[in-house]
Amino acid sequence: MATTAHQSSSSNNSNMEKFLRSWRQDAMNKAQYDSAIFIGDKLLAMTKDDNDAFFLAQVHFAAGNHTRAHSLLSRHSLINRNPACRYLAAHCLIKQGLYSEALSLLGEHSPRHLFSRTGGEEGPRRKTSRTAGNNTTTKAGGDGKVKSRLRIHDGQQEEEEEEEEDEGRTTRKYEAAMCHLRGLCFAKQNAFDRAKEAYKDALRIDVQCYEAFSQLVKNNLMSPDEEDEFMSLLDFGSVGSERGEEEPGDYTHMLYQTQLSKYRHPMAFNTAVESLTTHYGLEGNADIMLARADQLYTQCRFKDALAVTERVLEGDRFNFGVYPIHLACLYELKRTNVLFLIAHELADSYPEEPASWLAVGIYYFATGKIAEARRYFSKASMMDPNFGPAWIGFAHTFAAEGEHDQAVTAYSTAARLFTGTHLPQVFLGMQNHAMNNMTAAEEFLRTGYGLCREDPLLLNEMGIVCYHQDRAKEAAAFFREALRVAEETESESGAWLGARTNLGHAYRRLKMWEEALGEFDAVLREGGRDAGVFAAKGLIYLDLGRAGDAVEVLHEALGIWPQDPIATELLSKALEMSMEGGLGLGGEGGLVVPGEEGEVVVEDGKAGEGNEEMDRFEEVVEQRKKAARERVAGRGRKGGSLDKGKGIAGRGGGMRTGLARGQGPWNAGDMDMSEEE
Repeated sequence: MATTAHQSSSSNNSNMEKFLRSWRQDAMNKAQYDSAIFIGDKLLAMTKDDNDAFFLAQVHFAAGNHTRAHSLLSRHSLINRNPACRYLAAHCLIKQGLYSEALSLLGEHSPRHLFSRTGGEEGPRRKTSRTAGNNTTTKAGGDGKVKSRLRIHDGQQEEEEEEEEDEGRTTRKYEAAMCHLRGLCFAKQNAFDRAKEAYKDALRIDVQCYEAFSQLVKNNLMSPDEEDEFMSLLDFGSVGSERGEEEPGDYTHMLYQTQLSKYRHPMAFNTAVESLTTHYGLEGNADIMLARADQLYTQCRFKDALAVTERVLEGDRFNFGVYPIHLACLYELKRTNVLFLIAHELADSYPEEPASWLAVGIYYFATGKIAEARRYFSKASMMDPNFGPAWIGFAHTFAAEGEHDQAVTAYSTAARLFTGTHLPQVFLGMQNHAMNNMTAAEEFLRTGYGLCREDPLLLNEMGIVCYHQDRAKEAAAFFREALRVAEETESESGAWLGARTNLGHAYRRLKMWEEALGEFDAVLREGGRDAGVFAAKGLIYLDLGRAGDAVEVLHEALGIWPQDPIATELLSKALEMSMEGGLGLGGEGGLVVPGEEGEVVVEDGKAGEGNEEMDRFEEVVEQRKKAARERVAGRGRKGGSLDKGKGIAGRGGGMRTGLARGQGPWNAGDMDMSEEE
């Protein structure tokens, strides 16, 4: 009777445990955390089971009770017995801001023995070797019952091995997740190199640890070259390997490919996006569309990028990941009214989001209220120290006011935080260029070039520095490369008129007159009437001895900007040369100009060689240009001058608002003739 009563009690307890677990799970599914905690506590008191204790700790964590969750795990001595519990305990400490304690719990070193390996190396054992099956053949011809028992034993062994494999995979995933937490702790301690390695270790252990991959990409911790190398080492074949399938690994690889730098491998990106959209129905997925908008922005196709981001926001108005690119496109297209509406809505609805104050800062920046913009960029960066767009916007405000020392400090901070992107190095090069620190400018730009060789902006800036160091041949090579890359990536041609104008100036410096005129004519065709370009053509015509053509184009320049001191000076010289030559305005016989030993005939198309009078004139013009530049400082012209980082000209006339994919920069603009000769 006693045995029957005990069995009845055990059965009742078992039924009650099932009932309570079902109730607890239902409360969790409905995010009723108080109910789940209340029921889970009673279930744990009844069962004393470690699994129920771990589940209750998870409920506390989900409810934001991080201290109680950690205390519960400690009280039941679960932290050192199970990787899942250790992961949860460390996560609780991180949520409380106790990074040193979390790192002490996690340890500072990754479990390297769990790393997956690809290539010729033997990877970790994904499946336990099964040798027991061979035993069935050793009893051939023997007792059938023995064979049957062996088969049953084999089945049990296989089941046990599969359970061990499942447990091993679960352990690997938690170890990878702990590497991710280890990286977060290092990042909070400003040990960014160690953080990067920890994130990479997480992916080496479990390629499906997207949290770690997101940290690497979002924070620009790897250069494009590093991304390529690291992706080639990841074991995507392990995804789905337990089922013998290859498709999940290919799918994961394509998803990751869309998140990488858009300056490299545009064909691979397009192939991945096409496959994901065609075969897997992701054409309307926000992440895929955002990746596409990022690529369009790097190509300066701002209208196309804006159309994509608007589609994303139509489906989810508060997808904060899309706002850096969306706001940057609005800035580039000068949509200040739309910027105002977005900034107002976000600041009212989501004041706790850094993107809200980024929007406010960009609106003030677009309307020329630099001090207000700086305040809100600073606020966004303090809310999230790893928010790249806010750091770059903050630095841009100093650059806009010509506060080069402060701008250098801010850009240097961005370079330290985001070691994998070349943009802070480009901006630092621009600022040093603006301060006439050519050696430092070139050093920063070459550092950026080591990180990325496919950004036309960077190539254009390197050409500018070479030009101002009287290395016109190298400058022309960089300008040509910038235009080649822009053409290959299908960038909008109008966005790179500055680089084309600069190439024309470099050709002029090299006395490649026809090539220079060809580039300037292309600029005028694509960019409309521009006083600086007409003035540059006038100077070439004077060098060629074609005073009549010079007078014509210089009148065009003054028609656009009547106060242009350079065009005015050149026109006076052209008219003087025309009258002194006595041949009207040019002509097939060439231009006669006065020389020290009488008249000198300069044949059309061959002037500039030994024309000392013209050389002396250009020296005088240079001095007057510099004086004129000081008088008209801040009035900048598009297309016709290369400003040393002091204005907003050149590539779309704008900035990149951040570092996470698709944020676009200040541009040095075009070539200032006052820096020539």
